[in-house]
Formats: sequence, C-alpha cells, structure tokens
Amino acid sequence: MSLAVYKTRADLQAQVAAWKAQGHRVAFVPTMGALHAGHLSLMRLAKEKADKVVVSIFVNPTQFAPHEDFDTYPRDLDGDVKLLSSVGVDAVYAPSEADLYPEGAKSDQEAGAAAAGLESAFRPHFFDGVVTVVYRLFKAVQPDVAVFGEKDFQQLQVIREMVADKGLGIEIIGGPIARDEFGLALSSRNAYLSEGELEIARMLNQVIFNVAQGPSEERLAEAEEMILQAGFDKVDYVAYRPEWKRVLVAAWLGKTRLIDNCSAQ
Repeated sequence: MSLAVYKTRADLQAQVAAWKAQGHRVAFVPTMGALHAGHLSLMRLAKEKADKVVVSIFVNPTQFAPHEDFDTYPRDLDGDVKLLSSVGVDAVYAPSEADLYPEGAKSDQEAGAAAAGLESAFRPHFFDGVVTVVYRLFKAVQPDVAVFGEKDFQQLQVIREMVADKGLGIEIIGGPIARDEFGLALSSRNAYLSEGELEIARMLNQVIFNVAQGPSEERLAEAEEMILQAGFDKVDYVAYRPEWKRVLVAAWLGKTRLIDNCSAQ
C-alpha cells in the first residue's frame, strides 16, 4: 500500500479525525523535505511515541530572508516520500503555500524569550517565521505529540515555549542529533558542500565537543579561532547557554551556513 500524500488541510484532518475516533495517538514531525538519515531517526522516534505518524514537507517562506536560500533550497518530494515509506510513516502533509497561508505568506506569530540572541542576532526574521508555520501546522495536523531535532536546539526551546504559552497540550520531544561517521551533524544543507568543504566541516563538532568539557569565555574565544583556522570563512557565534547546558555554534563555509551544538559539563 502506497504512502498517502495529502495536499490539503481538509483531507489530512479527515484522516487524522478517523484515527483519533479509533483511539489512536498521533505523532507529527514537521520538515522542509530534502530528507536524510537524521530526519528518519526522528520518524522512528515518533513511531515509538504514537500509533500513527504524520510528516509534513513544506519549505516555509516566512523563515527565509530575501538574501537566503529559499529558491535554491533542495526539494525532492518523490524521493522524500520513498524514504518515508521505508520507515513506516502513515501520512505525508505536503501543502501548497496557499493551503497553509490562504491570506498570503507572512509571519503573524511572535517568538518568545527563548528566541533572544544566537540565531536571532543574525536572522532576526527567523523564529517568528518558525513559530508562525509550526502553529499553522499544529492546527492542521492536531497531533498529540511532535518531534523536533536537537540540532536546531534553540528552535526546539522556542517551540516548547510557544506550545506552553498557547496551552496547546502537545507533547514536544527532542530527537538526538544524527551525525556521520566523522561526527558531522547531518543537514540538508550539507548537500551544498564540496568534498573539500566536507573535510573542513567535520572539524566543527570536534571543536565544540572540546570546549563543552569546561566552557568559559576564554575557551569559547579559542574555539572560534580554531574554527577559522580549520578553514571556515566566518563564525557567527560560539556560545554557551547555561540555562540549556549547551554549547552552540554557527559558522560559514563558502556559501553554506552550518550549525551544531552539544551538551556541556
């Protein structure tokens, strides 16, 4: 039986309502497609937490600034659906922009305190766009539980805060970061990297794992210098957030921006 792909909120909601009428618990994993093994690990985690799993595939325009890679972001719906079939996902929601934003694509939700600093310092539009689309997706899917990857750790905290503030009653679960054999965090944007750039990118996790053993202002500054010496072109931040017990990093390699994080001692 082929995996059902729903293009409209109404069709998806009819299926979800039928599942819930049968007493099923529904999990949801939102994605922008271009799926890789890291995404699939989130689907497997979702299957452990619920009876049915819905995955959305939607490249969200409201979280991209005009100079960012919205138009070139990798898209492969057919390939993504094949991958999702292999891990037992029950339904795909692949809406048009008009289905999700009938009044036009603009941010109408505001991210809370967890959005302050880090990503927001460099992408001030980003988290308002994220909470806008996730709120709309939650309304469409009406899940009991939703799974987000810990690679986007600040985003995970922003979503937790939004769900609590709005009283949505959805359990939010963070999925561990999936890494390649060299420790590089898996990302759809890794597809932009050349072979030479991949070799450099694989130094990023080593640097932050080292500083996470005892983060201090001095060691964070040293880590930034090490990232540049490894061959990265620019570092947006290397930061320690004690409230999350996390070291987080964002750095540029050519035209590709990579982020990563790890737990700190």
